[in-house]
Amino acid sequence: MKRPLDSRQLLAFVTVVHRQSFTLAAQELHLTQSAISHSMRALETDLGCRLLERNGRRMELTEQGERVLLKAESILREMEQARAELDTLVPIAGVESAA
Repeated sequence: MKRPLDSRQLLAFVTVVHRQSFTLAAQELHLTQSAISHSMRALETDLGCRLLERNGRRMELTEQGERVLLKAESILREMEQARAELDTLVPIAGVESAA
């Protein structure tokens, strides 16, 4: 069985696409540009396909990248919704929230 997708890699990918820049994505996520590049490379390796075509400073989504973007956005939305729902639960005595 393959391991689950890494949500940090998905978030980096979505942010790079939305910002159209590795540098701006790194700034938004409070990471280095190198960390974003490594994350993108790891996601592409994990999925076995190129997600972005890089032409100098320009980048374009590949056909696979477009499909992964839609799925990644959906996964991240579901994770946000799950967090919001879980945050409404009554706290367990003696357990502090990480938020």
